[in-house]
Amino acid sequence: MDRKSFLKTLSLLPLSASAMKLNELSTMASNFATTEKMPVIFVGHGSPMNAIEDNEFSKGWKAAGAAITKPNAVLCISAHWETKGTWVTAMQKPQTIHDFGGFPQALFDVQYPAQGNPLLAGEIKTSIKQTEVGLDNKWGLDHGCWSILNQMFPEANIPVLQLSLDYTKPAQYHYDLAAELMWLRSKGVLIMGSGNLVHNLGMVAWDKLNVSGFGYEWAMEANEKMKKYILGGEHKLLIDYKSQGKAWDMAIPTPEHYLPLLYVLALKKEKETVSLFNDKAVAGSLTMTSVKIG
Repeated sequence: MDRKSFLKTLSLLPLSASAMKLNELSTMASNFATTEKMPVIFVGHGSPMNAIEDNEFSKGWKAAGAAITKPNAVLCISAHWETKGTWVTAMQKPQTIHDFGGFPQALFDVQYPAQGNPLLAGEIKTSIKQTEVGLDNKWGLDHGCWSILNQMFPEANIPVLQLSLDYTKPAQYHYDLAAELMWLRSKGVLIMGSGNLVHNLGMVAWDKLNVSGFGYEWAMEANEKMKKYILGGEHKLLIDYKSQGKAWDMAIPTPEHYLPLLYVLALKKEKETVSLFNDKAVAGSLTMTSVKIG
């Protein structure tokens, strides 16, 4: 069974008998006190090796983590959890998923033992009105999530949940759904999108992996225009990514690494600052450009 088929099958599995009953969840108030509004970040995650390497990208993640007040929880929207329907992880102890191959054993040995938060998962479910959100007890934390958090918050002492990407839905669906998560920012929850603005593995220049900042002309064109739209608040153009021309078509051959950006942009409040970090191309057809709001 290939990975996509596995994900589709997984999304149809029944909830564990230990899942909290919805009528119980609906009567519970959040266990987090109101806080100052948390920032929101989109992280270009690139190679899983960034989880354990000390390089310019992992340094950028560490700096980002150090600049954020310790969250009450992290909600991650990762490119690597695609499902039919929208799901949120609801287990108490999410597993560390090594969803890759061909890397050194040291990477497979990494465990990120963060706790989950079933109560918060239930509250996220009930707060989203535009679709039915399922409570998932099978997934865990994939490398789009834990590879970043292993550098940002290495003590793994913050509860972590993941929200899946419904691969059947258009970009506008994801942007609109994300807007319903705004309340989490005032509960000390760090919402993190994880993917890559430019992500075309089929065109990676393997002979230029060690050439710093190398990007094909089309990749750089797309990345520069994306940054312009992000910094200029041109969200409609970013949602309509399929109409932006050939460079964008090559930069986004499939949407899963791009869509997490829309979750982050939807959570921007008027007059909030937007900044970039790790803004660099890798191997011709990838960019690590990351975004912080607030």
